[in-house]
Amino acid sequence: MTKKRISLGRRGEEIAVSYLKSLKYKIIERNYTCVFGEIDIIGRDRKTLSFIEVKTRSSTEYGHPYNVVNKRKQHQISKVALEYINKNNLQDVDARFDVIAVQISPEGEKVELIKNAFDLSQHYY
Repeated sequence: MTKKRISLGRRGEEIAVSYLKSLKYKIIERNYTCVFGEIDIIGRDRKTLSFIEVKTRSSTEYGHPYNVVNKRKQHQISKVALEYINKNNLQDVDARFDVIAVQISPEGEKVELIKNAFDLSQHYY
């Protein structure tokens, strides 16, 4: 991955965190990593635990940012989320998967939050 893409991704995550905080989310973890992979942000939206994938783009040339969260990515995020839930004994907590699409252009930034973007994936596609 190029430095430019890494920088764009980090900027997108910062924008996403600010946006979530403005919606009163409590940020619990950022870039949570385990043997199964990584989740960009883990937060709480009131009593609901939210596993949040952030996708940042500088153009829509290759489609909308949230389209990148395909079945394979959903499966990977699901495994990480289950590991986090089990590790922290949170089996009785309501949880969901959200996606934040950030578009950064010379005209400005656009942020879109998709709550309940996908269901727990237990199958590999």
